[in-house]
Amino acid sequence: MKKLLFSILFLLTLLSTSQAQEVGIRFHNFSGSQVAIDGVFSLGKFSRLHTDITFGGGMGIDCLWDFWYQNLGGEKGFMWYTGVGPTAFFGDAFKFGAAGEVGIEYHFSSAPLAIGVDWRPYFQMIDTTTFNADSFGLNIRICF
Repeated sequence: MKKLLFSILFLLTLLSTSQAQEVGIRFHNFSGSQVAIDGVFSLGKFSRLHTDITFGGGMGIDCLWDFWYQNLGGEKGFMWYTGVGPTAFFGDAFKFGAAGEVGIEYHFSSAPLAIGVDWRPYFQMIDTTTFNADSFGLNIRICF
């Protein structure tokens, strides 16, 4: 329970000190359940923080630093990114590991909407040691 409260406090502190650029949902097969609250926080011109919170049999938190976030042409439109970061799940058993991320997304110029797909292989280190490379997701976010 202390770990859960600490994680929630950490996430709330992070949210209060940075301004979300995109908030939405993510459909996936990653920590916790099949649907996550998805948020993107800018860290500069070429990097950002990509966070997900899931609820289902417990609570999963993924916090990935997309260290390369680049336009594929034009001011808005297709963007690609790659990143890495920790992942944790608080449920009947505590799980902790590291995940990578490679994805592409499209920002609509006519509406404040971004839609993307990504691939997140992850290595779980605590509770059991496993590697999983079949985690794909669909992100739908409102841009602010």
